[in-house]
Amino acid sequence: MTEVKSGDTVHVHYTGTLTDGTVFDSSDGRDPLKFEVGSGQIIPGLDTAIPGMTVGDKKTVEVPADQAYGQIDPNARQQVPREGIPADIPLDPGTQLQVQTETGQVLPVTVLEVTEEHVTLDANHALAGKDLKFDIELVAIS
Repeated sequence: MTEVKSGDTVHVHYTGTLTDGTVFDSSDGRDPLKFEVGSGQIIPGLDTAIPGMTVGDKKTVEVPADQAYGQIDPNARQQVPREGIPADIPLDPGTQLQVQTETGQVLPVTVLEVTEEHVTLDANHALAGKDLKFDIELVAIS
């Protein structure tokens, strides 16, 4: 059987969980994830686990935060004056918002904390700082 190597395009079914077992993403009920191995299209810790697999292989891969979405960057958290946010914008902690940077880039953020004076927004990826586990199955090499 053909083994996956860097540069191959693969189709993988997966279920991603946190260390406590909470599922954060899965291809269950969808088409498999398709990507080029070694191209940087997926997180490094998962990308490096694929070479050597053959179609039909299944494995569990534990990916530390540094090889997933990185550690939490305190510089990606910012306090903004509450009066600068329109009253119709929901500000409950955990709410996902989009902000536009000075250069026009749209950035997803999460509301962390709200006080009478400030709103703390977090631009870190929701899985930053978390170790992840993936159950994967290689379904095709194309």
